[in-house]
Amino acid sequence: MAASEGGFVWYELMTSDVSAAAAFYAKVAGWSMAYSQIPGMDYTLAKVGKRQVAGLMGFPPAIKNKQPMWFGYILVADVDDMAKRVRDAGGTVHREPTDIPNVGRFAVVADPQGAMFMLFRGSGEPAPELAADAPGTVGWRELHTTDWEEALAFYQDLFAWEISMAKDMGPMGVYQTFSVAGAWTGGMMKGGGSPYPHWLYYINVDDIDAAAMRVAEAGGQVQHGPHEVPGGNWIVMGKDPQGAEFALTGSRQT
Repeated sequence: MAASEGGFVWYELMTSDVSAAAAFYAKVAGWSMAYSQIPGMDYTLAKVGKRQVAGLMGFPPAIKNKQPMWFGYILVADVDDMAKRVRDAGGTVHREPTDIPNVGRFAVVADPQGAMFMLFRGSGEPAPELAADAPGTVGWRELHTTDWEEALAFYQDLFAWEISMAKDMGPMGVYQTFSVAGAWTGGMMKGGGSPYPHWLYYINVDDIDAAAMRVAEAGGQVQHGPHEVPGGNWIVMGKDPQGAEFALTGSRQT
C-alpha cells in the first residue's frame, strides 16, 4: 500500500561527516549504503534490502547552525499551497518550495514552536510502504516541544492527524499520541529533555539490547534505555558520533 498524504515518507540526516555517519547507522540499523548523484550535492542513500528508507547529506553552505540532525518529510498534495498554509498557521518557511530533478518538490518548514520538517511531493508514484515494524524502518515519530497542545492543533489542521491515546506521565506531563489515516504513527510531549523543539525518529530493530550494544561499539552514546514502553516494546535514545539525536525501538530477546 502506498503512503498516505499527511504521513511521513522519508527521513534525512544532515551531518558534519557523512561517511562516518553512514558507517555508524549501517552497523546500528543494518542499513546498506549507496552513493547517489543528485545534481549539486553529495547524497548517500540508506536501504533496507532494495528499498530506500533514508538519506544522509552534509551541510549546505547557507546553513549557519551546523548541528547534526534528523529531519522527516511529510507527503502533501501541493507543496506550494501547504507552505503557504504553514506560514498562515504561524509556522515558518525556511526554504521556499524547490524542485529536485527527477525526484519531486519539497520545502523546509517549521511549526510555530520551531520544530523543523519537510513538505514533499514526489514526481512519480510513491513506493509501496514496508511493514510498520520492519527492522531498519522508522517505526515511531516523537515531537519534543514547548506546547504540544498548540503543536497538535497545527498538525491536525494541516495534515488531518487524528488524536489517539494520551498517557499521563506524572511530573513529565501528558504524552499524546496521534494517528495518520487510521495508523498509529507517533506522539508528542512537552520538553522531552531537549533544549529546543524537534522531531525524534525511532528506528525499528530486532533486539533492543543487541542494538544498544552496537550503538556503543560504533562510537555513539546511549542516553536512555533500554526502557519498556506501553505495548510491550523497548526503546533506546541516543546520539550518533557526530551528535545527532536518534532512537531505537524493538523487542527484548533475553
